[in-house]
Amino acid sequence: MQNNRLLIMLEIAFMAGLSIILSYIEFSAPWAMGGSISLVMVPIFIIAFRRGWKAGMMTGFLTGILQILFGAIIVHPIQFILEYPIAYAVLGLAGLFVSRNNFKHEVPVFLIIIGVAFGTLLRFIDHFSAGLVWFGEYAPDGVPVVTYSAVYNASYLVPEMLITIFVVILISKYRPQFFYDGRSVHSAA
Repeated sequence: MQNNRLLIMLEIAFMAGLSIILSYIEFSAPWAMGGSISLVMVPIFIIAFRRGWKAGMMTGFLTGILQILFGAIIVHPIQFILEYPIAYAVLGLAGLFVSRNNFKHEVPVFLIIIGVAFGTLLRFIDHFSAGLVWFGEYAPDGVPVVTYSAVYNASYLVPEMLITIFVVILISKYRPQFFYDGRSVHSAA
């Protein structure tokens, strides 16, 4: 039991670190006040599907803390908590939809899509809320703050979600055993 717990903690730390590394592999980023399209969410979703929502949330939380340490736009203490530790932690809730048991017979493509979309929606809500409160002043003249925040945040989160879905499905298709925790036996077909 103790060894399994240590293994899970090591996986969480590794995946949080991998998330940070993948956050530096960005696709074109024209956003002035943060936001980019990267693979940062992939490890968080993988650990959530492999180890469950609690491990996924912890991985996301650590990723958010590391994002702060490696450079973050901070305008208010609540904003930085909302947009970094919380926004990445909620991604782990995707583990409520997919578990390693779903990979026993086939790749659960539909469940992966639902889980990633749900986690990304929660992250969007965090960034959208921060945009309403702290970044509304950047809305162009005549554009309502609600519209500005929604469009701004969706402009990078929707493409990032689609890329993340593609990558996670690709990994699960060719390496479904990756989603098992070592105690499960699975032979790749």
